[in-house]
Amino acid sequence: MRKLGSLPVGLLVGALVVPVLGVLLAPTAAQAAVQHQRLGGVRVAIAPGTRQVVTVDHGRGYHARIAFWTKQQGEWQRVLRSRDGRIGYGGLVAPRKRHQGTGTTPLGTTTLISAFGRHPRGDSWSLPYRRIKTGDYWVEDNGSRYYNRYRNKAQGGFRWWLPASNENGSERLRDFPVQYEFSIVTGYNHAQVRHRGAGIFLHVNGSGATAGCVSAPRSFLKRLMWRLDPAKVPVMAVGR
Repeated sequence: MRKLGSLPVGLLVGALVVPVLGVLLAPTAAQAAVQHQRLGGVRVAIAPGTRQVVTVDHGRGYHARIAFWTKQQGEWQRVLRSRDGRIGYGGLVAPRKRHQGTGTTPLGTTTLISAFGRHPRGDSWSLPYRRIKTGDYWVEDNGSRYYNRYRNKAQGGFRWWLPASNENGSERLRDFPVQYEFSIVTGYNHAQVRHRGAGIFLHVNGSGATAGCVSAPRSFLKRLMWRLDPAKVPVMAVGR
């Protein structure tokens, strides 16, 4: 992620390959089982076992309609929605054409794999979760083996001291107490392709556009945290 003023951009991947993102979700043989369906105006790649979907339907500028869907008794039901979703200031881009620091949000479907935030873990939260502590970063150092990973500076292995303006500067998570009160990690670029971008999250709204992540109102994220279940292979789909 790169920052726009005070804005950030936005671990076990799911169960198949979604080619549009190049994100590994499972063996290639499973691709044939992927189905595409439109939910909330967005084309979603649905893998076997996926019963939870967050859709992000881009409107104008950095605004988007965001919704959470669950599959119940064979039918998709909308559970949550908000008209105040946000995308990156650079607009939308095909995932494999994305470049780090451009403020663009990748199109397509990707997994929702873990979460982090400012609070102790909630009793009903099912996603793997880390509470932010002093020295925690999201690594955006293209020279590090930990690129696009959560890591504490005490562990080393990345140039945490580089400023945010540097192309290899990483993101200190405590610098964004509003946005990262609740933050969900996507599987975008989990394969660590350098310069393609790191830290594409679904997090709480800031004051405007993100720098590449998707964001939503705090109430939406808070309710989503106790609903997401790794056993239901949750994904997020971004469309126009």
